[in-house]
Amino acid sequence: MTTDSTLFNSEMELQQQEDLYQQLLAQTIGNMQTTNPDSRVIRPQPGICVKTTSEPGKQKVFVNICQSNLVPPPPEISKEKLVDLLQLEDPSGYRVPMSLGEPHTELDNNSQGCTAYDVVINEEFFQKCQKDPLFQQFVIMVSVEGLENKYNMELSREWKVLKNRKFLGSVSEQNIRTKSKPVIQELQPLPEFTLFVEPPCGVPEYLIAEIKLPGVVSSRSLVLDIGEDRLVLTARPSLYYLDIFHPFLVDQETSVAQYNSSTQILTVTLPVASS
Repeated sequence: MTTDSTLFNSEMELQQQEDLYQQLLAQTIGNMQTTNPDSRVIRPQPGICVKTTSEPGKQKVFVNICQSNLVPPPPEISKEKLVDLLQLEDPSGYRVPMSLGEPHTELDNNSQGCTAYDVVINEEFFQKCQKDPLFQQFVIMVSVEGLENKYNMELSREWKVLKNRKFLGSVSEQNIRTKSKPVIQELQPLPEFTLFVEPPCGVPEYLIAEIKLPGVVSSRSLVLDIGEDRLVLTARPSLYYLDIFHPFLVDQETSVAQYNSSTQILTVTLPVASS
């Protein structure tokens, strides 16, 4: 039996390249741990590739959701609780540890330029998500919202999981924290707001609140609760928190709110209840 020396040499070269890569990676990890002992470099494994678009430009965006056993797992969550979070489209009540990589430019199947982001989650949790479509939908939602908040952008919720591709581009190393952040964190800042009545003279018909929210790109990150004499606003994740009492009783059912993403001002119109 003859041996193809070309194939043999090619395998040798690939092995040498892999050995060299591992040496360089070990050196990089050693250097980074010397300068920053609270972090380390990981090389995640491919998982699923999610295709979506940016808003409002409709540019193609791909989210590579990867896996690594070096990322800590999230706390246990019941399927019932997960259903509630998905119905509210509010994953902020359940934190999934993840590493969000920098954007990188790639080419899609049509050789058109696009942007890809790498998200790394715990390997065991990723496998759990693969077995249950509900968990997979949730982890995609959490990943998309995490990218929106980190990079101040808006992504479409009409995403698609690619069947024949686990990753777009090439897998890159990421630097992750090895120590958790302190439990005690800064309080959420109070946004600037103005209250006024309409009409300005005579019997008030409406109480209007204008709340400035710089840095909030979409109304989807806002949670507004209106009481008879109280207004509570939360801008996720930990951007702003406002809790005020006002001097009028208002009609909660007919109150309306509108967020202008250009001016980043939330206007809440509260009809004053007749006495």
